[in-house]
Amino acid sequence: MVRILAGDCSQDERLALAVTAQEVLTALQARQGVELDGVTLTGDLMLDRLPLEPVPDEDTLPAFVKERFDRESLTEVRVVKGPLILRDVEVQGILATNLLNGGYVIVQGPVSITGSTFQRSVDFSRTIFQGHVDFSGTKIGYEGFFIQAVFLKNATFTQTAFGTHSRFHKAVFAGKALFQEAVFHGIAEFLEVGFEKEADFSNARFVQGTGFSGSQFREVPNFSEATFERETYFRFSQFEKGANFRGGVFRKAADFTEATFGGESDFSRVVFEEPPQFTDEGLANQFRSLNGLQNPKNQAGLFVIAGLFLVFFYFLLRKKKSN
Repeated sequence: MVRILAGDCSQDERLALAVTAQEVLTALQARQGVELDGVTLTGDLMLDRLPLEPVPDEDTLPAFVKERFDRESLTEVRVVKGPLILRDVEVQGILATNLLNGGYVIVQGPVSITGSTFQRSVDFSRTIFQGHVDFSGTKIGYEGFFIQAVFLKNATFTQTAFGTHSRFHKAVFAGKALFQEAVFHGIAEFLEVGFEKEADFSNARFVQGTGFSGSQFREVPNFSEATFERETYFRFSQFEKGANFRGGVFRKAADFTEATFGGESDFSRVVFEEPPQFTDEGLANQFRSLNGLQNPKNQAGLFVIAGLFLVFFYFLLRKKKSN
């Protein structure tokens, strides 16, 4: 199924040429790929309305996915053959797996949702992505949920704007996880996430509370130049080969309690506006002095005092000369 809208159109014309969620669902039910470009997508697209079918050839699924299915005694899943391509699409309704009672959706082909806008929420929870996933440049108005999602190949969220709440709880990134310059406007939850390869959050911005507690980083994650505006938690996180936070900014509490660092970690030029919490002795000693002169707030106070002293000294010299 291919729908491409080229050229300039008014909002009324776009709505007249809109694609409905039912049309897309019908194509997916017929195991067709979907490519939408520049169109408006209306209605709610609920993937739990796809038919159940036997689990695909297990040789295409890794062992940990098979174990999940065995634990839940799953013999049937919902399948999207793919590809699923939304390019510069305005999505007015909700796109969701809607698997409140368990089960999984397996997307066999690539998913590319780029430069698009979700006016409401997107929920790919309990989805197994067998192909590459690309959400770069997409804006999500409200929730962006990927709870227990599995990304078997690279997942790209570069410059993605997440809305009121994003959740990747217990997701697994078997390939690269790329979040460069992503903005999380609401609460960002990456609790108990498995990052098997490169995890890149460089220049990302976390506006509200952020949690990476219990997550496991097999390779060195890149949080360089990332900004954390509110409380941030990496409690019990495992950095198996170290971590890169070079030039990052933590404006509120940064809690690394019980986090483990298996290799060299780079915290150079990091700004902690409040003293961070580390169980790791080396890092705890490195930043213990933030309670004193290295604390940016204390530094600002010292600069003010120094400035006042210089002004006082200047007028004192002038007074002596005038005498």
